[in-house]
Amino acid sequence: MKLGVMGALFGKMKIDAALDYCQKVGLDAIELPAGAYPGDPWKLIGIHKDKKRLTELKKKIADRGLVVQGIAVHGNPVHPNKKIAREHQAAQRNGVLLAAEFNTVVINFSGCPAGCATDKTPNWVTCPWPNEYSEACDYQWNKVLIPFWSKENNFAKKHGVKIAFEAHPGMTVSNPEAVVRLRKAAGSQLGANLDPSHFFWQGIDPVEAARFLGENKCIFHVHAKDCAIHAWNAGTCGNLDSKSYGDVKNRGWVFRTCGYGHGDEFWKPFVSMLRLHGYDGVLSIEHEDSLMSMSEGFEKAVAYLKGVMLKEKTGQAWWF
Repeated sequence: MKLGVMGALFGKMKIDAALDYCQKVGLDAIELPAGAYPGDPWKLIGIHKDKKRLTELKKKIADRGLVVQGIAVHGNPVHPNKKIAREHQAAQRNGVLLAAEFNTVVINFSGCPAGCATDKTPNWVTCPWPNEYSEACDYQWNKVLIPFWSKENNFAKKHGVKIAFEAHPGMTVSNPEAVVRLRKAAGSQLGANLDPSHFFWQGIDPVEAARFLGENKCIFHVHAKDCAIHAWNAGTCGNLDSKSYGDVKNRGWVFRTCGYGHGDEFWKPFVSMLRLHGYDGVLSIEHEDSLMSMSEGFEKAVAYLKGVMLKEKTGQAWWF
């Protein structure tokens, strides 16, 4: 396994400074932001067409002993606002073309459509009744998501690229079962960016999620981020909590730096399950801990994960 970072974390830095920092803390890889919600801080959109700039970028990364593992274009390409949808669709396509240059994956959300063709805002459905919600699910899956991602699957396949969905609440694909459902319906280039933090508060076991996604051969990328349930709040407000992420004291749950939501009792079985199913890619740190500064939270995650991740190839069973 390799240790990396979601590069959007360093979006306020110049790219050379960001790469220097990655080298300094001992990372192996970086996930490059290239549009939609991660933004385009290093002007990477369209760089695949500029061979000189692309060659310079590859050299900068290689000179620091890093590799690119992931092009981040998290967005909502099926947004009912056509302008937003067009922008995020363009980021997805550009992401595929850039990923092809680095022999890596594109990381995105599935997106969340409206509840019907005339709605104007995305509609994340969390229950089947009243019946309008089931009807909305049918529309979202069969009229929007499957047709859209079938086309994107074919485009990605043409360029030898896989698309890794982060199963994020608020997006229609928000759990491992939905990842596999869309993969089976729209194409085998589609799979998972497994982020355990989003599963904890949904009541999903991330180790079991890794087993399920591994058995379906679709763990394409992994985000390393933790989560803590605040039982004193969750006991009365639940975990479907729309309060600000900054309202840490009153939320039912919060994102945490790796090791501060869960310790070895989770992270060691998690990385072991990834290895059991053949995942040898990156653990890409995504820092969103409201109780720590960016640098402290990120560097604590680096130090912690270095102690639990598995880097060497497995040996033979010599004991029998």
